[in-house]
Amino acid sequence: MAIKVLELHHVGLGVTNAQADQMRDFYCNVLSLEQDPGRWKIPGIHGYFINLPNGTQVHILGSDGPSPYAKGPGKDPVQNHLAVAVESISDAEAELLKQNLQYFTLENVASPELKQIFVRDPAGNTVEIHQKDARRPGVVKGGESAPDPVNAA
Repeated sequence: MAIKVLELHHVGLGVTNAQADQMRDFYCNVLSLEQDPGRWKIPGIHGYFINLPNGTQVHILGSDGPSPYAKGPGKDPVQNHLAVAVESISDAEAELLKQNLQYFTLENVASPELKQIFVRDPAGNTVEIHQKDARRPGVVKGGESAPDPVNAA
């Protein structure tokens, strides 16, 4: 059984720390997109999440050199990638094993319930796979920010 992708979740852009602020300014000021104020704290990674109108995001991931989460050469989750959400991460991993495809996993440091799988397509592009119901907090369908439960009246 093939992996069933439910949605494009985000596109991750790995840049230097200095470029991260310039990237945010471009996406927010030139393209008039909103910065997600609920971006997770990712230790060692400077960056921003930018909301797109359809509920997906651009993740700007700043790191000067390999990130602290790299699992070796070519195995850095901060490098450029696209991320898709699936119904079952365990079913997706079983399919990758069945097809004898190489991949690496990461238990997300900002959201421990989120397991991420990184695999390369035949051209060498990195694809992140994770479970749909383990989405980032603070974003609702349509890309609008969810109300802040702490400061809600």
